[in-house]
Amino acid sequence: MRILGIDPGLQVTGYGLIDQQADGCRLVEGGVIRSDSKCELAVRLQQIYAGLVQMLAELQPDIIVVEDLYSKYRHPRTAILMGHARGVIYLAAAQQGIPVCAYPASLVKKAMVGYGRATKSQVAAMVCQRLHLRTAPTPADVTDALALALCHTSALRGELGTHRKLPAAIQEALQTRRT
Repeated sequence: MRILGIDPGLQVTGYGLIDQQADGCRLVEGGVIRSDSKCELAVRLQQIYAGLVQMLAELQPDIIVVEDLYSKYRHPRTAILMGHARGVIYLAAAQQGIPVCAYPASLVKKAMVGYGRATKSQVAAMVCQRLHLRTAPTPADVTDALALALCHTSALRGELGTHRKLPAAIQEALQTRRT
């Protein structure tokens, strides 16, 4: 199964694609989609969208994984802008018929490190370990995207507990894409 993690951002959207195999996970590709910070919001969203559409056509993921939005942000404007970027991701995915799954940041950290308040450096170290990398990918948006994808492999194996079973619609969409 090809799992694409996407770390949404208005300026930098990180992505990381892994292949889940019987003997573990293999890194396929990681990178970023950038928007021009000098442009107005609509143009920046269009730049992200265009980059996503091209990337999805090339990489052909089975599922996309993003971070859940949560309600208590220190900087509400950041949350709103992140919401715009997430919307573009969901739109591009829907147009390609790719299901999207979201996990809270604390669950991603717990899946990676075993602790929901792990630091970015602890998560990066586990990404390196699980993907057999010498150093963490840069920028950090790529590492965060890979952590999202790896978290999903834990969910597929049932390691996140029974309360995090994949929704039936996502399971059905994955079955349809495999045939």
